Amino acid sequence: MHTLVVLFRQPRDPAAFRRHYRNVHLPLVRNIPGLRELRASEELRSAEEQPPYFALFEADFDDESAMQESLTTAEGQAANADIPRFATGGLTVFTYRN
Repeated sequence: MHTLVVLFRQPRDPAAFRRHYRNVHLPLVRNIPGLRELRASEELRSAEEQPPYFALFEADFDDESAMQESLTTAEGQAANADIPRFATGGLTVFTYRN
């Protein structure tokens, strides 16, 4: 199993982020072929006054090759192209094998 992780930083407009993320972005992501499972969390908390990250996204694929192949499909490209429309605070992306 290979997991893609995206940490979204604090957006300029949290309500707009939530609306777009739930109603537009996640439905796009669910259409990506080869996606085994996804997990999405919003409004992360920490001991800091304002945590550096607002939302966490994880997507599981069979292996790294399957993940790369899935992300190059039309559905994967559409989901990726949608990110600038709501992720106004930026993001950090990494992957790991589990």
